[in-house]
Amino acid sequence: MKTVSINVMNLCVPCANRCRYCLLSYDGRLSGVDYKRSEDYAKRFSAWIRENRPDLSFLFGFGYSMDHPQLLGTIDFLNSIDSPTGQFLQFDGMRFRDEQELDELLRGIQRHGVRLIDLTFYGTREYHDRFAARKGDYEYMMTILKRANQIGLDVKVGIALSHENIGQIDELMDEVETYRLERIFCFVPHAEGRGVSLNKVRFSQDDYEQLSERAKEHFDTNRYKPEFRWVKLIEKLSTEMLKRDRTQSGDRSTEHELTKIRELLRLEKRVLTVVLTAENVDRFEQMSFADTISYLEKLDDDYYRMMPTLEELMDLYGDPEGDKYYSLRDLYLNYQRRYIRENNLQIYDINDERQCFSRRF
Repeated sequence: MKTVSINVMNLCVPCANRCRYCLLSYDGRLSGVDYKRSEDYAKRFSAWIRENRPDLSFLFGFGYSMDHPQLLGTIDFLNSIDSPTGQFLQFDGMRFRDEQELDELLRGIQRHGVRLIDLTFYGTREYHDRFAARKGDYEYMMTILKRANQIGLDVKVGIALSHENIGQIDELMDEVETYRLERIFCFVPHAEGRGVSLNKVRFSQDDYEQLSERAKEHFDTNRYKPEFRWVKLIEKLSTEMLKRDRTQSGDRSTEHELTKIRELLRLEKRVLTVVLTAENVDRFEQMSFADTISYLEKLDDDYYRMMPTLEELMDLYGDPEGDKYYSLRDLYLNYQRRYIRENNLQIYDINDERQCFSRRF
């Protein structure tokens, strides 16, 4: 397993929303440390990596939202250490500002190097506001779109799909697409953090059939598939049916899917993230950076040493009639949780982004 990137994260900035699928299960309490302390740590870690591990990428970020009280200064710092977070901002959960304040903020971040902001919509006005747990959030997002367009700041828009909002997607797209967008995409919400609560209304095959062709064009069916489709495709891989498919059916679309899945299953690289908290910051500040990387790698190795592969878990739990849509990573995570529960494993959760975590790909 090759480590390719080290991230440092500090959850030190409040979010104005309480979204139903919050990855970090934000409840109004901050779990991070003093920002300046984390910046000093990231600066030293970044410099060490450039000198000692130039094979690694480095990223520094903060949350629960990007609404830092000295945001422009933090962007300057992020760009000074070549962190990608200095050019892209997730703009959900920002506090309400009037149009003049918002214009000043957007022009400011653009002037300091931000090239793209991202906004997420959960449905039409009333549904979106309930989902985000903030009345007026939908209208504010539209204002952000308008002002960003006026100053030439690129915007990417994501639309979460579920059984609850399937009838709202075209109306939402009608309004969103009145603005100039760098990209618009539909996605199936993750099952991490509070996202687990959405499993009962997870987007399904029947919901997909109800999507308009227009909406389907913005939905990546290579990334998201119903469980039964993942099961069938991985069964084909595991039984070496690819060659027979080529000679018997000539189904090039299936061949393409199988090739993509083979690549997804390879899992040869990983990104490791230090999440600074009041409980661990003293220890990390005293630990050498080489030892920190080794510590994170061991957390990741220990977890996956106890965890069967996706193919093995699919043999145990895969539902050949399951009609709910998942990314392959989310499906694997769903199976992992079930395996941990059923085997009463006491194991560090390497997928929990509120603490040090990893991502394999």
